[in-house]
Parts: sequence; C-alpha cells; structure tokens
Amino acid sequence: MHNNLWGQNGFRQRKTVGEMRWKNRNFAPKVNKTLAHMNTPPTRLQQLLAFYEDDPTDAFTIYALATEYRANEPERAWEFYQKLLAEHPDYVGTYYHAGKLLEQFNKKDEAEKVYRTGLKVARQAGQQHAASELLQALNHCLGLDYEDD
Repeated sequence: MHNNLWGQNGFRQRKTVGEMRWKNRNFAPKVNKTLAHMNTPPTRLQQLLAFYEDDPTDAFTIYALATEYRANEPERAWEFYQKLLAEHPDYVGTYYHAGKLLEQFNKKDEAEKVYRTGLKVARQAGQQHAASELLQALNHCLGLDYEDD
C-alpha cells in the first residue's frame, strides 16, 4: 500500500509547518484557490494569519503580526501589542515596540508606563540588553536624552 507520505525511496517525506498549515487553510478559499492556480506562494502576512488562526495564543505569532502591521497599519499593530501585553506580560520584546508605537500615536504618558513596566520585566528576566534599550527609550520619551556639546 502506497500513500503520499512515503517517497519513492521508502523514506517518509516531511512537509514544512508552513506548507501543512497553508495547504489546510480554509479562511479565504477564493484567495487560496487563486494562489494555488497561479502557483504563487503565500505572503508573509498570509502565513502569519494562518498560524494565528491555528493558535491565537502563540506569543511569537502575535508579535510577528504586530511587527508586520506596524509600518502600514499601526492601529492594527497596536491591537496585537495590546494582546501581548495582556496575555503574555513576560514577552519582553513587546514593551519597546509597543512604547514606540504609543509615542508615534502621541501618547507619551502611556508609552512611559509601558517602558517602565517593560524595564521591570526585562530586569526580572535577566535580559540586561533589553533593559538597557528600554531605559534609553524611556529617557528619550521623557526628554532626558541629551548629548554633550
């Protein structure tokens, strides 16, 4: 008996996670059929959305979506940063970018709170480099970053 999991050499063939997830997508069948017909690989955003649909609690996927949306759809990015801050408060990388986005929205008071919280979380996690970057961002947000002339 031969099935499509076994190659001609008798070894089991493996597909990448992305191939398995993309093949099983049903959230946008018209797009999937069009892409399959055109033999066009899915975009990074489409892949991330597929991963998110499979596991909406995965911190890395949520962070990646926030990063992907940040440049062109900052409000959408903020939704994902808020989710990370609420559901994954130990995900240190969130704080710097969430704070920067809040500064972009001219919400410096909220950005300051995010930086301060992130600074505590980074220090508790022993991530000194992240703590240093958060401290610099906090100082910049407060107008305390100055250079000697």
